Amino acid sequence: MEKRLNQKKTNAVRYTKKKLEHWQVVSIALAGYDAIAIILSFFLALWFRFDCRYSLIPKEYLGAYFKFIGIYAVFSLFVFLRLRLYNSIWRFASYSELMRMILATAITFVFHCVGITFLFRRMPMSYYFFGIMVQFGLTLAVRFAYRFVLLERSKRKKEEEIAKAKKVLLIGGGKAGQIILRDIKTAQELKDIVCCIIDDNPNKWGRYIEGVPIVGGRDDIMSCVERYHIDKIIVALPSATAEEKRDILNICKETGCELKNLPGIYQFLTGEVKVSALRDVAVEELLGRDPIKVNMEEIHEFINGKKVMVTGGGGSIGSGLCRQIASYNPKQLIIFDIYENNAYDIQQELRKKYPNLNLVVLVGSIRDSRRINSVFETYKPDVVYHAAAHKHVPLMEDSPCESIKNNAIGTYKTAYAAMMNGCQRFVLISTDKAVNPTNIMGASKRLCEMIIQSFDRIIKDGTPEKLPILYAHADDEDGAMVKQKFSADIKTEFVAVRFGNVLGSNGSVIPLFKKQIAAGGPVTVTHPDIIRYFMTIPEAVSLVLQAGTYAHGGEIFVLDMGSPVKIDTLARNLIKLSGMKPDIDIKVEYTGLRPGEKLYEEKLMAEEGLKKTRNELIHIGCPIPFEVEKFLKELQTLMDMAYANAEDIRKKVEEVVTTYHPAGEHGSEKKGEVYERLLGEESEAQQKLA
Repeated sequence: MEKRLNQKKTNAVRYTKKKLEHWQVVSIALAGYDAIAIILSFFLALWFRFDCRYSLIPKEYLGAYFKFIGIYAVFSLFVFLRLRLYNSIWRFASYSELMRMILATAITFVFHCVGITFLFRRMPMSYYFFGIMVQFGLTLAVRFAYRFVLLERSKRKKEEEIAKAKKVLLIGGGKAGQIILRDIKTAQELKDIVCCIIDDNPNKWGRYIEGVPIVGGRDDIMSCVERYHIDKIIVALPSATAEEKRDILNICKETGCELKNLPGIYQFLTGEVKVSALRDVAVEELLGRDPIKVNMEEIHEFINGKKVMVTGGGGSIGSGLCRQIASYNPKQLIIFDIYENNAYDIQQELRKKYPNLNLVVLVGSIRDSRRINSVFETYKPDVVYHAAAHKHVPLMEDSPCESIKNNAIGTYKTAYAAMMNGCQRFVLISTDKAVNPTNIMGASKRLCEMIIQSFDRIIKDGTPEKLPILYAHADDEDGAMVKQKFSADIKTEFVAVRFGNVLGSNGSVIPLFKKQIAAGGPVTVTHPDIIRYFMTIPEAVSLVLQAGTYAHGGEIFVLDMGSPVKIDTLARNLIKLSGMKPDIDIKVEYTGLRPGEKLYEEKLMAEEGLKKTRNELIHIGCPIPFEVEKFLKELQTLMDMAYANAEDIRKKVEEVVTTYHPAGEHGSEKKGEVYERLLGEESEAQQKLA
């Protein structure tokens, strides 16, 4: 090891010496050239003085020249050395080097005039002035010639780079656009050239920013792309509304150009707006609505100082809940998940970001009565967000019993444990697939909503003993739940929050589409008319937390997710945002509706109505009446059938969930009145835009 280190040191020394010797050689060569140039300069001065004929030069002048020129050459080289004319890097020669050359020439000129005159004889006046001029020209030329050669090379290289560079259309002629423009010009790592600017302010048309013309408004985007052969479009509109951005982006995506978007206004205000801050246009920006806002103070007041538990905490929604809850200073955050990899990932993330967070991460199943009871007895959480569930519709169609075991019975066991251990509030994460479900997953989530409502009614009636103890083990002392005395002050508030699809979740179509595009296609869509409601994970989570603060027990909160979006439209937009053309560069294929899948999703059943809350995006669905005691008995039957893996469990689910209609009668292939209405609204919106 030591021998190897010594060898490396030796090699390093050799390399350094080699590098120094190179520069010494360059300096010696330059000094040799200077000596020749100095000698030649004054000989030429004599030669030109006497009509360029050597025979006409008087011997006394030639004698004085030959006697003095050696002395003068040595003195001149000494002066050049002292003025660091052999140490400069002449590829970077500038005004400083020029001034030192002038100074060196002036000093040597004075020495030459005085020296040759007093030591030998007075020379013709033209000899002095012409000689020093030639000397200055020759010594300066060799030094600056290298710089000029490099400049020419750089110029040609720049022209080649311009030819290869991406031509950019900048949208936004405001302060943010100006900063982006400057950053593009100065950023050496970028090979972009801004050709023109688009701004909707007509007062700016025909004017210039940093030498780049403002050519028109959004209506001119298409023509400018064609005229200037644009490759990339940068949208620098940090203060624009979501609707304005949506309209502009819809135009931009038709061009087939690469799209980049400037982040929000807050980054502009904090000075973070740079080319590096540009990001690809996210598909959620094409949904056309402003970011959802919540009352952060209400959420903080509710979460602060409480023990909070999140089941399914490693999943898409569960991990999003954990991230936001951690920021509200809980007394303790308990993450419960059956998938250890997911749990580990969120654990590491939160420990790094919140080192002082009292974090507990546990692995276990909500189907395991013993485990879930032990967790609640040990940690006694104040608030529970129940996100654990099987959510994949086609997979659950092939495993209906597992959907009932996990989603319905698992929710019941978790809710029961929460009630028995003094939990203040239990928030179920539901889905719009629970509304008029056509698949077993949606039906199981409707069962979860009914379970929550059953717990609420029985607790408010003061009869918690009517709640059956559901477990799959023997009913003895070793059972999962042993009957116990109920506290007189059970006050757990059970609520549900219902919303649609979230962008970026594990089951979302967006990640799948991106993978398919990256692989060159095709992009698969089940049906050209299928529509869904969409929301980002942070938006959905913040509204869930907000709704949790409004709860009094028994509510089904319904989140307003805006207008539904065609999946086919999302797929085509993603292809366009990738700089390609649908059905030309990337094929779009329709594979047919999957088992249990319906064309549309609803947020409310016909029997439900809506009540307002303090947040205009959060509503309360009026509960559908049902017999609680009858439902609980049927739920027990469903559990027995599920654990017996009964093949006819769907029929029983239909009896219990009266709104459940498997694909056929009200399902996949029937659009329905709601779907027709939604399409009508979409068509009207498009006509207005047109």
